[in-house]
Amino acid sequence: MTDAPRFSLASVVIDCRDARALADFYRRLLGWTVAASEPDWVHLRSPDGALGLSLQGESQYRPPVWPERPGAQQKMIHLDIRVDDLEPAVRHALSLGATEAAGQPQDDVRVLLDPAGHPFCLFLSPVHEDTTPRDQQM
Repeated sequence: MTDAPRFSLASVVIDCRDARALADFYRRLLGWTVAASEPDWVHLRSPDGALGLSLQGESQYRPPVWPERPGAQQKMIHLDIRVDDLEPAVRHALSLGATEAAGQPQDDVRVLLDPAGHPFCLFLSPVHEDTTPRDQQM
């Protein structure tokens, strides 16, 4: 048996048309800080430094459609964001530029679209803090 190299997920990268604008949205939504910034790439870090989120500008970016439809640009990833109070969290996200998606799969989850059109879910903290909604129809 050989020793496998060590892997550590450093960041999730989301493509968009305007990296700076989308980074500003997530910075204000999550309360994270800008750790690095270039013209078409911004890296955010969580306050404890454990998580990273990078936004990458792509001139050919096409926003996904939610709910998904055949022939339309499909989502490739979405973020699950735990909140302690759902309705105020939705209002706050909307005030920052998010929009509420037409399709809502569950009463205790809200699907929103970030300013670049990516869906993300806000959900109430479950009893076990390190879990995410498993039965979402997203």
